[in-house]
Amino acid sequence: MKKIKITVIRKVHYTDLSAQYENPIEHACDMQEGKSYISIDAQKPEGLCESAWQSMQPFVMTLAHGGENFYDGWMKNPKSAMISCNDGFRPVSFYIETIEE
Repeated sequence: MKKIKITVIRKVHYTDLSAQYENPIEHACDMQEGKSYISIDAQKPEGLCESAWQSMQPFVMTLAHGGENFYDGWMKNPKSAMISCNDGFRPVSFYIETIEE
């Protein structure tokens, strides 16, 4: 099974939506842009947000098993995907790629 590198690319906070719809919370997201994680055997890396993992896990599993070319040419690198977590107030975008060894 291939190792998969998961990199935090962008973190956004829609403060207007939070102000209008969200109850205040103290600790919402600790993902940092540029931080990378390695998935071994398609397992969730330690420290990766559980909600983000739920969004990306099917893509990680496919890449780990040698799959590629999601949605017929969506990504320039066919052994990759760009996935965002499901937080509508603070979406985080992750670049997921197969590590060639």
